[in-house]
Amino acid sequence: MKFDNKEVILFDLDGTLVDSAPDLALAVNHMLETLERKTFSHETIRTWVGNGAQTLVKRGLSGSSVIDDDIDPALFAKALDIFLDYYARNLCVRTVTYPNVAATLKSLKAKDYRLVLVTNKPYAFIQPLLEGLELTDLFEFCLGGDSLAKRKPDPLPLLHVCERLDVCASKCVMVGDSKNDILAANAADMQSIGVSYGYNYGEEIGTYAPDSVVHDFSEIIGLLGEVH
Repeated sequence: MKFDNKEVILFDLDGTLVDSAPDLALAVNHMLETLERKTFSHETIRTWVGNGAQTLVKRGLSGSSVIDDDIDPALFAKALDIFLDYYARNLCVRTVTYPNVAATLKSLKAKDYRLVLVTNKPYAFIQPLLEGLELTDLFEFCLGGDSLAKRKPDPLPLLHVCERLDVCASKCVMVGDSKNDILAANAADMQSIGVSYGYNYGEEIGTYAPDSVVHDFSEIIGLLGEVH
């Protein structure tokens, strides 16, 4: 499929531009060790990533992708503080960009596409992570999971981008690895591109019917024409 007449490209971060799961896993296990609880393999924790820090910490405390409804609120608050403090100090230890991400973003920006980052990651972590991976000065602005009243899969962040840039949803395309990205795009009446290499809880991204699926980030360039 070829996308025509697009002006703005919205990107998810974790699982789409960067593989941050290794550092998130270190932070989760640090939190669990501090609380004298069982730790888990990085492969297991990778399947829990994708709904923001609070959900990840709850999954860590539950030891499962299915969150235990009986988690003590005081324990959760303590665990979240431990997790966030450790992760803030260790954002880019093992985190890397996926292949061809930096070159593709620079190419799209050179073609005059307006690039925006829309992630469920806490806003405070975004800029340090982008600086650590040398991805600064590419995005017009960034939204974190705590920037607005609601986050993906709610369409609010995507509609906020449209309003702030004074552009209609039909001129935008959402790129992400998670069903949250695709569901948010559908709810915002925005087209979407799914990437197949991300997290998405072990599910095929095509299951959620994005308008196109790419297996390498650089394929996005071929899906988009020139900006008019």
